[in-house]
Amino acid sequence: MISGVSLLRGRLLVFCAIAMSALVLRLAVTSFSPLASQIREDIGFSPTVVGVFGMVPTAMFALFGIATPALARRWGLERTALVAMLMAGVGMAARAFMDETWSLLALSALALGGMGIGNVVIPPLVKRYFSDRLALVSSVYIVGVQLGTIAPAFAAVPLADAYGWRVSIGVWAVFGFAAAMPWIVILARRRGAAAEEQTGEAPQVHGQVWRSPVGWGMAGMFGMTSLVTYSMFTWIPDILGDAGASPAFGGAMVGLFSLMGLVGAFGGPTMCARMNNPFPAVLACAACMLVGFAGLWIAPMSVPILWIVLLGLGPSTFPMALTLINLRTRTQAGSSALSGFTQGVGYAVACAGPLLFGVLHDATSGWTASFALLTLAVVVLVTGGYQACRPRALEDSWHKSDTPEKDLAAR
Repeated sequence: MISGVSLLRGRLLVFCAIAMSALVLRLAVTSFSPLASQIREDIGFSPTVVGVFGMVPTAMFALFGIATPALARRWGLERTALVAMLMAGVGMAARAFMDETWSLLALSALALGGMGIGNVVIPPLVKRYFSDRLALVSSVYIVGVQLGTIAPAFAAVPLADAYGWRVSIGVWAVFGFAAAMPWIVILARRRGAAAEEQTGEAPQVHGQVWRSPVGWGMAGMFGMTSLVTYSMFTWIPDILGDAGASPAFGGAMVGLFSLMGLVGAFGGPTMCARMNNPFPAVLACAACMLVGFAGLWIAPMSVPILWIVLLGLGPSTFPMALTLINLRTRTQAGSSALSGFTQGVGYAVACAGPLLFGVLHDATSGWTASFALLTLAVVVLVTGGYQACRPRALEDSWHKSDTPEKDLAAR
């Protein structure tokens, strides 16, 4: 019989594994982007290839978002998380030694594929081990994701100036390998156990997420949030530059936009857990986005910090969506399936955001059509959020034959 002390230690180890893994989930993205021009000049690929590198993250997140639930059913959640961290570590380390464009791209894709698996597998792991502390642990891992986004963006150029770009993009592999270690220990402790709950194998999924309005609502909310976020990451410097701002100011505003994500990471999960229906919070986030869009479109340099702060608060729907993955499911299998569908479909849509924003700008020689695209995205986000926030469970509506919706039990 497992003692209380052993159970506590086991949960503490899983908590550390989840927190360390969360730090890894964006490292390959933001460690590369600030150095793209420098790497291009050294290796010799065209500006078009830089755009390909820019689309790889969301493409890999989408591909592995769709594939990961099947991998988790086959390997178990813990083993899948271990594979994700090893892929991330190997990809980030090996790409630092590459001298050819396509080998650099392939190894970047390997690292990002591992991160895409991690994106999907962490929410059901939180549900499995911390169903009594969903808001707290969700906040911890989402803050970890945000820190893993911000830190490389600020450190990449100083590291490259001091040690070269190869060290700057490769050093982050240490975090991937470090995050793999606790999963190895967890799996070693479970070796030899025959019961399903001891091996970590997820129960078989008996429903189809795409048949549920919960699934499509979550995908719409998450996907449109990601589309807006990646569009702003890409184009804030150009928007402000056209209005007369310096490149340094534009870069600082991207940093501010990133930092505001910590506000949602700290507050979003708790708010979702305490509110039976957090849709009013989705409306508030949408209003922040729309005001920020209007400010950047009409008078970008009047109060630019205010516009960027509002834009940074708007994507608080991102941590809300990640938390709702667990709050709108009853089972680990449901959480895994909903996580994969939400992020697979969501990131697939988000791929097009930065590209379409730029195409519309080039076609119209202005930003009006581009911001109209993002306004339409916010409308879809609100529509999806309405479905995602309603207090009901995925498992009540993901079967071929419709069953009556049931309110979620009190959390």
